[in-house]
Amino acid sequence: MNIKVIAFDADDTLWVNEPYFRETEEKFCQLMEDYMPRNSMDKELFKTEIQNLSLYGYGIKGFTLSMIETALRVSEKTVNIDVIEQAIAFGKDLLSRPIELIDGIEAVLHALKDRYRLVVATKGDLLDQERKLRKSGLLPYFHHIEVMSDKQEADYQKLLRHLDVQSESFLMVGNSLKSDILPVLALGGHAIHIPFHTTWAHEQIEHHVEHPNFKQETIISDILQHLL
Repeated sequence: MNIKVIAFDADDTLWVNEPYFRETEEKFCQLMEDYMPRNSMDKELFKTEIQNLSLYGYGIKGFTLSMIETALRVSEKTVNIDVIEQAIAFGKDLLSRPIELIDGIEAVLHALKDRYRLVVATKGDLLDQERKLRKSGLLPYFHHIEVMSDKQEADYQKLLRHLDVQSESFLMVGNSLKSDILPVLALGGHAIHIPFHTTWAHEQIEHHVEHPNFKQETIISDILQHLL
């Protein structure tokens, strides 16, 4: 691989994220048990989130608004105001969570920083992702931070132009096959998938990935064998 730029996804690649959302979903479903069983409530919330992606994008703020909207819809606007206040509090709690780095990530970044241009390529709420980067202590390792509204081929193409790098010299490292891996491979780039134990349903794919530029490893430190 003639790699010049390595991009890292942020959530669940640099730091833990998805388990906090699942924990909050569980609390929200418990809160709404008087209106609907938990497993059905979870499906209703997911449906609202997907419908709202084109309006709010990815991130905690859109998730919080989706909780409120779901509570109002499921209860036919009879939900107690305390439930709405609690949903807002759940969102604020997510925004104030401490950063829990993925094991080994800082050692990996330290080993690579003088050999490659390192960038963050993530999606979500700009303010929230910038906050997490600052609190993580990882910011000095990165040449560039790109917070995307989505991670489609066009979004990566824009990033490649900004970085002035050819796709064959670009490597993406991330936990989502759908967002981090497939679009980059489609552009002729390289990608390494590091699965995380919890993945949002919207990010899951059913088929197996076969591509000459694709690798999958178990933990983040495993990528060093391909790069050093």
